[in-house]
Amino acid sequence: MFPKTGNTFQNGSTKGNAQIEYRDAVWRALTSELGGTHQATKTAMRWTGVSERTARNWISGTHAPAGEHLVELMRNSDTVFLAVLSLAGRSEAHMFASLDVVRTELETMLKAIGTLQEQGHPVRTRN
Repeated sequence: MFPKTGNTFQNGSTKGNAQIEYRDAVWRALTSELGGTHQATKTAMRWTGVSERTARNWISGTHAPAGEHLVELMRNSDTVFLAVLSLAGRSEAHMFASLDVVRTELETMLKAIGTLQEQGHPVRTRN
């Protein structure tokens, strides 16, 4: 009998589980935000520039996006963005992204209030 030599490789099951978890997370995010309709497919196509078949595969959960397509989905979909952060164990990063959105909305509201005041409209405040 020969002695065992060479490299040992991990069983691919953890990698396979991670791929399934990723595919399912993107599928859940897309269907919760866009639904499972033909219009959802068209929206994903418009966001990423992929073919109808590719977008349909993502929305049906049979395949997951890779690379630049994932980045485009994250750019256009807060739900996909949050799903990927969660998979990466970085859910706290969402808090910082949310604060930026809240700050922008508050600035917009303050400008609108300032414009109303400049035009002589009374602005009521709650006590």
